[in-house]
Amino acid sequence: MPVLYVLVGVPGSGKSTWIGHQKFNWDNTVIVSTDRYVERYAKSIGKTYNEVFDDYMSTAVDLMATEARNAFAADKDVVWDQTSTSVKPRAKKLRMAPAHYTKIAVVFKTPPPALHAKMLERPGKTIPEYVMRSMIDNFVYPTVDEGFDKIVNATLQGLEL
Repeated sequence: MPVLYVLVGVPGSGKSTWIGHQKFNWDNTVIVSTDRYVERYAKSIGKTYNEVFDDYMSTAVDLMATEARNAFAADKDVVWDQTSTSVKPRAKKLRMAPAHYTKIAVVFKTPPPALHAKMLERPGKTIPEYVMRSMIDNFVYPTVDEGFDKIVNATLQGLEL
């Protein structure tokens, strides 16, 4: 049975790093992420993520949604690499997944302030403090009532079950 992994965590909590440590069947797994599209586009025109973000994000969202729909249609496992820190964006992702998918929320704790600041040091990509504070303050832990089959806490070594 195919799986949808919805990653849940603020920027800099280790979501993309965690993906790189997983032993997914990469021939059957698709990572969907607006960041990947924005970063790729910025690089292609010699600019930074920040420089293209406002103008390109809507295009990145459309490309990501198309990629997700195609992956679902092909019964691929999908790893959704976005913050998904509240119910509304998670609901949209869950609605896109076919009923036969196993739906797993993978939750990332916000690192302690000093470590989090270090994890956010990305050349050309900054997140305003007020945006980050809002995400942290309004974080809603996912539940099975939202439609997830399972909620797990992430570690870089894998999943805390």
